[in-house]
Amino acid sequence: MKTLKTEYLIIGNSAAGVACIEGIRKVDKTGSIAVISDENIFNYSRPLISYFLAGKVKKRAMPFRDKKFYSRNNVKLVLGNTAEKLDTKKRIAYLSHGEKVVFNKLLIATGGSPIIPEIKGSRLDGVFAFTKFGDAVAIKDYIKKHYIKHAVVIGGGLIGLKAVEALIELGIKVSIVELADRILSTTFDTKASGIIQDALRKAGCNIFTKNTVAEILSKGEDKKVTSVTLKTRKQVPADLVITAIGVSPNIQLVKNTSISINRGILVDEAMQTNVKDIYAAGDVCEKNIPIWPNAFKQGRIAGENMASGNAEYTGSIAMNSVELCGIPTISIGKTSLEQDKYEILEMRKKEESIYKKIVLENNHIVGCIFVGDIERAGIYTGLIINRVDISNIKDKLLEEDFGVLALPEKYRKHLVGDVGLEV
Repeated sequence: MKTLKTEYLIIGNSAAGVACIEGIRKVDKTGSIAVISDENIFNYSRPLISYFLAGKVKKRAMPFRDKKFYSRNNVKLVLGNTAEKLDTKKRIAYLSHGEKVVFNKLLIATGGSPIIPEIKGSRLDGVFAFTKFGDAVAIKDYIKKHYIKHAVVIGGGLIGLKAVEALIELGIKVSIVELADRILSTTFDTKASGIIQDALRKAGCNIFTKNTVAEILSKGEDKKVTSVTLKTRKQVPADLVITAIGVSPNIQLVKNTSISINRGILVDEAMQTNVKDIYAAGDVCEKNIPIWPNAFKQGRIAGENMASGNAEYTGSIAMNSVELCGIPTISIGKTSLEQDKYEILEMRKKEESIYKKIVLENNHIVGCIFVGDIERAGIYTGLIINRVDISNIKDKLLEEDFGVLALPEKYRKHLVGDVGLEV
């Protein structure tokens, strides 16, 4: 059995893994680093996979770090190989190709696995998940090989709707099936969801809410999907089905080890597990908000601490930004709260598909939704993160010219020198 020895082992090569390399090198310039990835691409930006599917972005534009990043940082990169077993006492990771890696310090950044619903027919040809670059490649190839006219996307969240947008761009008629009463129900309120639903319908989409797929069907001996049956017994044509109902932390590697897990891996503020010198970051962690910036921040902090730094993860706020049907959107913090203790400020320009909502608690902004106009979203985000008292500017928050000059003087001075703030 071939053995690789390294000071630092990183299992996973997405945002958290790459950021961990940078975190380590910030503190330790020379210690050996090895990265294990079950994918065959040296790195890529996951938010871009829908643009790749739509043909808007080429494969060469997918990476967020260049190919020489690993050699510059003296990293041994092992692609297309999966860490299958972990011995936390002997500090050994066993790989799918028969090798083993002996390490001193470890980051587990295995991400999340798509939740595949237990639906009759889910193993038919033409049924895909949509979380990795390989999924986008497989879907793209399937569309090229077959005459795809209709697609069904199961799940009306962010992942599902990015798939929808790509399929619309390819001229495919799309039906969305969502269990909740509206699409984007976890990030948007009813009004914001309604704007996007109207735009999708104008683009030719069918939207079935409060519904699920009961069965995926094919014809005769053919194993290719041809339609789906909803729980309401309605049959919907489908030459292609994409399941996008969410992801769950990919904790298979740490099961039956001494590492503490619940739904995901449990970590402290240093991103360290209960086992000394073993860290975790990104979607594999418990109570993580599964967005790209969070994974990157956690990976960097873990890397610094693995190299004897003293960084601390203080948490983050939920934030999702996506453009659908040409409408830019962003949701920040607590957005779907209607209880008495919250004050809601709203502005709507229906004819322009513009909607703004600000959620206040005790004269502090705790959440925002912007649809159609997200130009000043960074300012509001700063107000949320810094817990700024907005009692003296509350009446200005939704004005069109609201900007840095409207902010409290003390907070403005705090922002001096920051880049990218809109005045």
